[in-house]
Amino acid sequence: MVTRVSSRWSPTPLLKASAALHVGAAALALARPSLWPWALGAVILNHAQLTATGLWPRSTLLGPNLTRLPAAAARRGEIALSIDDGPDPAVTPQVLDLLDQYAVKATFFCVGRRVEDYAELAREIVRRGHAIENHSYRHLNYFSLLGPRALAHEIERAQEAIGAITGRRPLFFRAPAGLRSPLLDPILTRLGLLLASWTRRGFDSVNGDPESVFVRLTSGLAAGDILLLHDGHAARTRSGTPVILEVLPRLLTGIAQSGLIPVRLNAALA
Repeated sequence: MVTRVSSRWSPTPLLKASAALHVGAAALALARPSLWPWALGAVILNHAQLTATGLWPRSTLLGPNLTRLPAAAARRGEIALSIDDGPDPAVTPQVLDLLDQYAVKATFFCVGRRVEDYAELAREIVRRGHAIENHSYRHLNYFSLLGPRALAHEIERAQEAIGAITGRRPLFFRAPAGLRSPLLDPILTRLGLLLASWTRRGFDSVNGDPESVFVRLTSGLAAGDILLLHDGHAARTRSGTPVILEVLPRLLTGIAQSGLIPVRLNAALA
C-alpha cells in the first residue's frame, strides 16, 4: 500500500523562511515605525514569490510532489500513464478499450462530481484494473485561490465520492491545472494523500494537433516518466475527434517498442 512518508505536516524551508520573514517584518515595523514601508515591501515580495511557486506545477518548494516515479521503478523500466478530468461518457469508454487492446494499466485522476454523475463508468475503470485518484470535487479554475476550509472541502468531498462509488479511497491528489497554494500540503498530509504532478504533458486539453501532442509526450521519453493526457476536457482535432483517441494508439505502440512498462502510480510506489 502506498502512503505518505509521514502523517505529520512539516513546512518546507521556503515556508519556514516566509513565516520568519513575516515575524521579522512585524517586529521591525513595531520597533522602527518609520521603516514600515520596507517591511511591507518585503512581505509583498514574499507573497509574490509564493504565488509564483504555486503556478509552477512541478515545484517541490511548497511540499512533496511526485514528478517522476521512484528510482526503483525507473530501474525496472516503468513509466506511468495518467489521464485527467474524467470520467467522460463519450471519451473514457473508448480510452478504456484502447488500453485493453494494448494490455496497459493507467491512473485516472477523476473529478469527484463527474464520478458521481457517471458512477457506473467510474466502477468500470476500476473493474478493468486501472486506478482512480483524486482531482478535486469540481475542478474549479480558481482552486488555488480557495481558503483552507473550502480547499479541504473540495478534496475531502472527492475522496468520499470516489471511495463510496469505487470501494477504494484515492492515495494521490492532483491539483486542477497543477496550480496550488501553500495551504494545500497540510490538508493532503492530514488526509494521507500524496501530491502527484507529471514529468511531461501534451497539453491535449488545449492543443488540437495530435502530432504536436505526441511529440511533447515522447521527446526524450525515459523510464520513470509520468505522462499526462486528458479524457475529460479533451481538445478536438479538425475532424472533431478527441485528441487523446488519436494520440493514444501511437503512444502505446511507441512505449511497447521502446521496452518501457506502463504501470499505475500505486503499483510503481508500492
